[in-house]
Amino acid sequence: MLQNYFISTRCLQRGNQGWQQSPAGRVLEAGSTSPMGASWSLAQGYLLRLAPGSCKFGGRKGHGGARVWIPDCVEVWRVAEITRGYKEGDAILHLQLEDGSALAYPIEFQLPPLCNPDCLSGTDDLVALSYLHEPAVLHSLRRRFLEANAIYTYCGIILVAINPYKPLPIYEEEVIYAYSGHEMGGMDPHIFALAEEAYKQMVRFGKNQSLIISGESGAGKTVSAKYAMRYFTTVGGCLGDSSMEEKVLASSPIMEAFGNAKTTRNDNSSRFGKYIEIGFSQMHVTGATIKTYLLEKSRVTFQAKAERNYHIFYQLCASATLPELQGLGLCGAESFHYTRQGQCTAAQSTNDAADLDSTRHAFSLLGVPEADQLELFSILAAILHLGNIVVRGRDRRGDGCFVEPADEALGLFCALLGVEASQVMRWLCHSKLVTAGETYLKPLSRQQALDSRDALAKHMYGQVFRWMVSRINRALRSLEGHHTSIGILDIYGFEMFELNSFEQFCINYANEKLQQLFNLHVFKLEQEEYVTEEIPWVFVDFCDNQPCIELIEGRLGILDLLNEECKMPQGSDGSWAQKLYQTHVSSSHFQKPKRPMDAFVVCHFAGKVEYQCDGFVEKNRDAVPEELVGLLRASKVSNAVTSPFHPAWPWQKSALLAELFLEEGDGPMSLQSRRSSGPRVAGRPSRRSLPSSQKSKKSISSQFKASLNRLMETLGSTTAHYIRCIKPNDGKQPFVFDCRRVVEQLRACGVLETIRISASGYPSRWTYQEFLERYRALVSREELMGTDEKQICSLALERLLQDPSKYQCGKSKVFFRAGQVAYLEELRYRRLRAACTLLQRHLRGWLARRHFGQARAAAVCLQRHARGMLARRFARTLRRTRAAVMLQKTLRMVLARRSYLRTRQAVITIQAFARGMFARRLYQQMVWHQKAVVIQAAVRGWLARTHYARLRGAVIYLQCCYRRVRACRELRRLRVEARSVERYKQLHRGMEIKVIQLQCRLDEQAQEKQRLMEQLSGLNNAHAEEVQRLQAEMQRLREDVARDAQVQQLRERPAELERHSMKSCLGQEVEELRQRLAEVEATKLQLGEERDALIQRMLEQSQDLEEQHQRAARESQGLLQELEEERARYQSLVQEYTRLEQGYENLRDEVAFHRQSTLRRSPSSESFLGSESSYLSSMSTAPSRDGSDQQAEASGDTGGDSGGLEERWQPVPEGPQPSGEAVLNGGVGQDSFEKAYLLLLGQLNTISEELARTREELRRAKAPVEPEERKPLDFLKRRMLGLGRSPEKVAVDDDLKHAYDAVQVANRLLASQLREEKQQHEEEVEGLHLDICSLKQLSQQQAALIQDLQRHQGQEGLQHHVLRLKEENWELAQKLEKQERTTLKLQKQLRAYAKQIQELTVKREATGPAQEMAASAVVLSRPPVVPSLAGLSQAMLAWRMEDEGRIIKAIVTDYKPQSNPGALPDLPAYILFLCFRHADHCCDEPRARSLLDAAIDAIKRIMKKHSDDFDVVALWLGNTCRLLNCLRQYSQDESYWQGNTARQNEHRLRNVDPQSSCHSLGALAVQLYQQLIRTAEKHLKPMIVAAMLESEPIQGLSSSCPPGHRRSLAAPAHTLPELLQQLGSFRAALDRHGLAPSVGHQALRQLLFLVSGTTLNYLLLRKDTCSWSRGIQLRYNISQLEQWLRAEGLQQSGAHEVLEPLVQAAQLLQVKKVTEEDAGALCSLCTVLSPQQVVKILRAYTPAVGLEERISPSFISSVEQLLDQHGRGPSQLLVDTSHLFPVHLPFTASPLHLDELRIPDALDLAFLVRL
Repeated sequence: MLQNYFISTRCLQRGNQGWQQSPAGRVLEAGSTSPMGASWSLAQGYLLRLAPGSCKFGGRKGHGGARVWIPDCVEVWRVAEITRGYKEGDAILHLQLEDGSALAYPIEFQLPPLCNPDCLSGTDDLVALSYLHEPAVLHSLRRRFLEANAIYTYCGIILVAINPYKPLPIYEEEVIYAYSGHEMGGMDPHIFALAEEAYKQMVRFGKNQSLIISGESGAGKTVSAKYAMRYFTTVGGCLGDSSMEEKVLASSPIMEAFGNAKTTRNDNSSRFGKYIEIGFSQMHVTGATIKTYLLEKSRVTFQAKAERNYHIFYQLCASATLPELQGLGLCGAESFHYTRQGQCTAAQSTNDAADLDSTRHAFSLLGVPEADQLELFSILAAILHLGNIVVRGRDRRGDGCFVEPADEALGLFCALLGVEASQVMRWLCHSKLVTAGETYLKPLSRQQALDSRDALAKHMYGQVFRWMVSRINRALRSLEGHHTSIGILDIYGFEMFELNSFEQFCINYANEKLQQLFNLHVFKLEQEEYVTEEIPWVFVDFCDNQPCIELIEGRLGILDLLNEECKMPQGSDGSWAQKLYQTHVSSSHFQKPKRPMDAFVVCHFAGKVEYQCDGFVEKNRDAVPEELVGLLRASKVSNAVTSPFHPAWPWQKSALLAELFLEEGDGPMSLQSRRSSGPRVAGRPSRRSLPSSQKSKKSISSQFKASLNRLMETLGSTTAHYIRCIKPNDGKQPFVFDCRRVVEQLRACGVLETIRISASGYPSRWTYQEFLERYRALVSREELMGTDEKQICSLALERLLQDPSKYQCGKSKVFFRAGQVAYLEELRYRRLRAACTLLQRHLRGWLARRHFGQARAAAVCLQRHARGMLARRFARTLRRTRAAVMLQKTLRMVLARRSYLRTRQAVITIQAFARGMFARRLYQQMVWHQKAVVIQAAVRGWLARTHYARLRGAVIYLQCCYRRVRACRELRRLRVEARSVERYKQLHRGMEIKVIQLQCRLDEQAQEKQRLMEQLSGLNNAHAEEVQRLQAEMQRLREDVARDAQVQQLRERPAELERHSMKSCLGQEVEELRQRLAEVEATKLQLGEERDALIQRMLEQSQDLEEQHQRAARESQGLLQELEEERARYQSLVQEYTRLEQGYENLRDEVAFHRQSTLRRSPSSESFLGSESSYLSSMSTAPSRDGSDQQAEASGDTGGDSGGLEERWQPVPEGPQPSGEAVLNGGVGQDSFEKAYLLLLGQLNTISEELARTREELRRAKAPVEPEERKPLDFLKRRMLGLGRSPEKVAVDDDLKHAYDAVQVANRLLASQLREEKQQHEEEVEGLHLDICSLKQLSQQQAALIQDLQRHQGQEGLQHHVLRLKEENWELAQKLEKQERTTLKLQKQLRAYAKQIQELTVKREATGPAQEMAASAVVLSRPPVVPSLAGLSQAMLAWRMEDEGRIIKAIVTDYKPQSNPGALPDLPAYILFLCFRHADHCCDEPRARSLLDAAIDAIKRIMKKHSDDFDVVALWLGNTCRLLNCLRQYSQDESYWQGNTARQNEHRLRNVDPQSSCHSLGALAVQLYQQLIRTAEKHLKPMIVAAMLESEPIQGLSSSCPPGHRRSLAAPAHTLPELLQQLGSFRAALDRHGLAPSVGHQALRQLLFLVSGTTLNYLLLRKDTCSWSRGIQLRYNISQLEQWLRAEGLQQSGAHEVLEPLVQAAQLLQVKKVTEEDAGALCSLCTVLSPQQVVKILRAYTPAVGLEERISPSFISSVEQLLDQHGRGPSQLLVDTSHLFPVHLPFTASPLHLDELRIPDALDLAFLVRL
C-alpha cells in the first residue's frame, strides 16, 4: 500500500508539473503562451481577494474563506477551507478540514487547486468546470456516481463509463428509441448518445466512424461494446437479410467463449483485443467484420491462482454427459492439467452448461454445421488431453525423457486427431537437427519436452481461434458490400503490475500509439473550434509522447534490438538487456533500475513502468515444434480411425484440421500474449534448430507492430469517438468508489490529458443567448438597450472582467479562461443576494403595515359586535316577558278545552258501543236465516236425487234381464250351426290365412301392448305426481278449512261478547273500556318497542345490503377489469392478424411481381395478370356460394323425403367459369411460386368455407325451434325454389301439373292447419279469459274477507295471512300478464302467417305455369328479386352480382368526401347496407357476404396506401363503425331494437344472419382504430418534448438552471399551443367523420398517454430538466392541457388519469426534500410513480444555485425505504409508450330512416335501382 501511495504521489507531482513542461511538440492555444502560469496566478489573485468572511464561494455553505483541494493518502484529494487571509510570499496556508481540525499547509512550489462552485459540481461535461484539474474531475465523477447513480459522464469528446457492478434499467429498447434521433448534448450522458452521434455523422457526412473503448480488466469494455452493437443493429435495422441483426449479436457469445476467461479482477475478462466493423448501406446494417489482436495464448497452458482458462474448456467439461460429446473422453474440469492450475474450476456468475448451449446456438445462427461444431469440440478436447500427457525423465541428469505408451491421455489425443501414437511419443521427446548433408535426432530434457507440449497446445488453440474468427467473418460478410461503416475497438488499457513482462510491454505500446492518435484528434478539434469562432491562437508547446514511441519502434529501438537478439542462435534475455542499457541509457524515457537485475524502465505517458526481461526473447520467437505440427498436418490424408471410446463415430479425414494447419505458421492476428497479474516464469530456452521455412517467420513483435500500424491507419481514416471504462473498486461491489483506483485509471486512459488540453486554452464556452439568460442580472440597463447579443455581452464582460486576456468573444460563443465562470457566479450571487435583501426589506415593511391595519380593523369590529350584543340582550328580555303572558293565556285555554273534549269523547264511545251491539244482533239473525235456507235447499235436493237413482236402477235391471234372454237364444243357434259339416269345411279353408293374420295381429298387439305399457307407466308416473299434487292441495284445503273455522269462531265470538255484555250494567262496560284503554296503551308501548326493534333490524339489514352492494360493486369492478383484459387480448390478436395479413399481402405482391417478370413475354400471361383481381374475387366467393347451395340442396332433400315431390338441381352457368382445379391443371407451364400461391389461396378459401359452415351450424343449433305452423310454408318455398332451379324438368307438362297439384294440396293443408291452430288459440284465449274472471272474483272475495277480518279483529296472525294472500295474488297477476303477452305474440304470428298465405295465393293465381318457367330461367341469370308491395318503400338498392366491383369502386376505392359537400360522412356505409338489405330480401346470403368481404378488402387496400393520412383513416373508421351498427340495429337481436322507430323495425333483416359479418367488421374497426392511433403518434412525437419540456411559456425561469449542461442552441421547434392545436385538429376530424364521442375520448386518452409517457421518459433521461424551475414550467404546461380538456368537454374521457404520473413528477420537482417528514409526504404524494422513477428524479435533481441545497444521499435512502415499506415493488423505469389501451366500440343507433337517404348523382350509381 505504501509503495502504491508513493507511486501515486510521484505521478501526481509529475502530473502537476507536466502542466508547465513542454519537452516536445506544439499545440494550438488561444491568446497566451503560458497557460498554466496564467491560471495559477489567477488562482493566487482569487486567494488574495477572497479573504475569510467575505462571501460564499466555491460551493461552501455559510460565510468564510475559499475552499481548496489538498493531497490525501487515503482519498487522494481532500477539501479544506482557508481560515486566514493569504498574502503573497506566505510560506504557510492556514486551513480547516471538514472534520473541524486545523491544518497548516506548507506552500512549496504552487498554491493548492481551488474548488468549483456547487452549481458546477456534478455537471454532465467535465470540460464545463470552471477550474479544470484532477481533484475537480475526481470529485465530479464521485458525486455523480454515488449521489445520482450516474455511470456516464462526458469529458469533452470522451465518454467516461464507470462500472456499477449492478444491473441498471437504462438499456431497454425504450431507452434506445428515446436516444435515437437526438443530439449528443440533448439528453443525459449515455453510451447510446455517443452511438447515436456516430451513427448520425455517418449518415449525414457519409464518413466512416469508430468507437474506441478502452479500460483495464473488469471496467466493462466488453459490455459497452455489446450495448453499442445492440444499438446499431436496433436503430439501423437490416436491409435484405432479416437475420443479419441476429448474426451480428450472435458473434458475441462465441467470442466470449473462445476469448474470455476469469481473472482475479473480472469473471468475464476479454483476453484479446478486437475491432468490430459494422457495415451500413442506405442507413441499414448489411454485415460486419471482426479483427482480433494479441490473443493471450499463454493462458491455455498456465493460469495464476484464482483464475481460469478460457470459458470454452469449462463449458465442454460441464456438458460432458451429452450424447454427442461422450466420445471425446471428457470429464470434470478438475481432471485436466490445463484447467485446474488456478484452483478455480467454477465461477459464481457463470453457468457453463447453459453457456455451451448459447454458444452452439450462436454457431447455428452463423451457419456452422453441427458436424463442424463437433469436430471443433474434438480438437479442443484433444488440447485438454494433450496437457495430461505425462513426460518422465530417464535419469537424474535430465538428458532424456520418455512417454509411457499406455498413457490414456496420449491415446485419447491420438484417437481424436487421427495421428499415430508412436510418432507423437517420438517427437515429444526428440528434436531434429539438420546440417549440410545429414539429419540428427537430439533427445530433449523433461522440461524442454513439457515446453514443446505446451507450445503445441498454444499453437493449436491459436489456429482454432483464428479459424473461428474467419468463420464468423464469413457468416457476417455481405455480398453487396457496404458504403459506410462504424468500427468498435474493444482494446485493453494501460497496465502496470508488480511484475511486467512481454505482454504488458505490447499492451502499453499499443496504448502509446492510441494516446498519440487521441492527442492529435483532440488538438484538431480545438483548432477547428477556434478557427470556426475566429479566435486568435498561437502554437504552444505540449507534452508529446512521440519520443516514447520512437524509443519503442524506432531504429535501434527496443523492438529492433529484441528482433535482432531473437535471430542470434545463442540469444538470451540477459544479452538483450545489456544492449538496451548501452543503446538507450541516455534517453529521457528510458531508465535502468537501481537493483542489479535484468530489467528496464520506460517512462510512458501514464507513468513509469518497470519491465522484467525474463522471457522476452522466447515469447517473441514463438517457437513451434514443426515435427508435431507436421504430424497434425499429415493427419488430413491418413486413413480413417475409429474412436475406441465411441465405436459408432467413424473418423474420416478431417477437413477442419486440413484448414487449420494448411498455412505455414500463424497469421498476423494470432500472437503470443499476456496475462493480467504478471508473467509466468519461463522455462529454459530450447536449443532447437528450425527449418528454413520457420527461420523466415516474422517475430511476434513484428507482427504486432504491423497489425497495430494497420489499426492506426484504419482509425485515422475514421471519425473517432472515445469511451473510457473505469473500474471503481477491486472488490466488485456495487456503487463503491475507490478514489485511488479511479485516479490511477484516469491518469492512464487520457481523461486528465483532455482536461489539460482544455485548460491550456479557453475551457468554458457559452453561447451569447445562454450567457444572457444566466447573467442578465449582471448586465446594466444601458447595456441591455442594444439589439445585438454579442455587443451586449462584450460590453458587460469588459465592465465585469476588465482583463481582455481572460475571455474572447467569437462568432456565436464567448470563451472564458479557467476560473472566470466561478468569478462570474460569485458576482451573480452577490447581485441576487442584494436583490433578495431589498425584496425582503420591502416585503417585511408591507407585512408590518398590513398587520397593523388588520389589528385596528379587528378592534373596531370587536366594539361594534359588543354594542350589538348588549342591544340584542335587552330586546330578548322584552320578548321573553311578552311570551310568558301569552303562554299563560294559552295554557289555561288548553286545559279547559282538554276537559271538555274528554267528556265528549266518553259519550261518543258509549253511543258507538251501543249502536254496534244492536247492529251485530241484527246481523246474527240474518246469518241464521240464510243458513236455514241453505240447509232446506240441500235436503230437498238430496231427496230428489235419491228418488231418481232408485228409478234408474230399476230400469237398468230390466234391460239386463231382457238382453240375457236374447243372448241365450243366439247361443243355442250358434251351437246348432257349428255342428254342421259345411261350416267346418268353410272354416278349415281360411284357417291358414287366419293363422297368419292372427300371428301378425298378435305381433301388432304385442307392440301395441308394449307401447300401451310404456304409456301406462308414464300415466302412472303422471298419476302419482298428480296424486301427490292433489294431496298437497288437499292438505292446503284442510288448512284453509281450519282457518275458515277459526274465522267462524272469530265471527261468533262478538255475539257471545254481546250476550255477556247485555247482562252487565253500563258501569261495568265503562270499567272494561278503561281496562281495554290501559291494554291499548300497553300494546302501544309494546308496539313502540317492536317498532324500535324493527327499525334496528332494518338498519342492520340496510348495512348488510350496503355491504352486499359494495361486494357486488367490487365484483362488477373485477368483471369489468376482466372484460378490459379480454378486450385487450382480442385486440392484440386482431393486431397480430393484421400483421400476418400484411405479410400475406407482401408475399402475394412478391409472387405477382415474380409471375409478371417470368410471364411478361406471353400475351396470355398479360391477360391473366390483368384479370387477377377479378379472378381472386371469384376464387374467394365461389366456395362460399357452393357451400350455401349444398346446404340448400340438403334441406331440399329433407323436404323431398317427406313430401315425395322434391328433386335435386344444379345451377347452369352462363359461360365457362374455370374452377380452382382447372386453373391449377392449366397452369402447368407456370412457375412453382405461382402454383404455391394458388395452392395457398385454395387452402385459405377452404378454411374460410369451413369457418362459415361451422358458424352457420352453431347459429342453427342455438336458434329456438320454430313453430310447427311454419313447416308447410317452408315446404312450399322449397318446392317453388326447386321448380325454379331445375330447367330440364320444367319443360315436362306432367311435372308442372303434379307441381301445381302439390301446391294446391299444400295450400289446403296449410289452410286447414292454420284454422286448427287459430281455433286452438281462440280456445286458449277464452280459457285465459275465464281464468282472469275467476282470479278477479277470487281477488274480490279475498278483499272482502280482508275487510271483514280487519273490521272484527286486528290480530297479527291474520295480518300475516293477508300479506301471504296478497303475495299469491301478485304472483297470479304476473302469470296472467305473461300469458297475455304470449297470447299477443301468437296472435301477431297468426296475422303474419295469414298475410304470407294471402301473398302466395295471389301470386299463384296471377302466375301461370309458363310464367313460372320464365321466372326459373331468370333465376339462372340473376338473383331472384321479390317484388315489394305497391306504394311502400322497401329501403334497399337492387343490384346484380356482376355490379359488385363497380359498387366497391364507386363508394370505397374512388370515394372522395370533398367532391360531395353536404353529404353524410358515413354515406358509403349506408349505401353498402342498402345493398346488403337487397341481398337479404332475395335470400342470397353468399352475395351479401361477398359484398361485405369485397368492401373490407378495399378498405384495407386504401389504408395500406394512405396509412399516414389521419383524415382518410378517420373517414373509414367512421364508416366501418356505422356499417357495423346498422347490421346490429336491423338484425334479429331484440337488444338492439330499443331506439328504433316503427318504420325502422319494418326494415329489419329477415333471412341473412349478420353475426359473422359483424365479427369481421369489428376486427376491421379495431385495426383502423390502431392505425388511427399510430398515424396520430407520428404527427405528435416530434412535438411532445419541445412543447412540454423545452418551451418556456413562463419567461425568466431559465436563468435559474445551472450552468455547464449541454443544451440545444436553437429555439424549441414546437410550442404547447401548436401541440394543443394538433390535438384539436384530431378531435375535429373525428367529429367531422361521424365517430361516436366515446371513440374520440378513447383516442384522445391514448394520445395524452403518449404525451405523458414520452415527457416523463425524457424527464428521467435528462438531468437538466430535473430542477425546480423546470417543474414549474411543466406544471404550467399540464395545467394548460387540463384547461384545454375542460374547454373541450373531455373531463370524463380518462385523460386526467394518464396525466397523473406527469403531474406527480412535476410536483416532486417542486416539493421540499430535506427532512424525514418531507420524505413521508413525498411518498404519500407519488402514488402513481414507480419507486425507480421517484429515486431517479431525486438523484438527477439539480438545486437552484443559492436558493436550495443538494439532496442528501440519506434522504434518498429514507425515501427508498419508505417506498419499500409501502409494498410498491420494483417496476419498469421508463413508460412503455407503445402500449395501446383496449378500445370499446359502442353501439349507437342511427336516427336516419333508410328510405329517406339521398344519394348524390356525383357517385355515379345509376345502375343501382331504388326499391
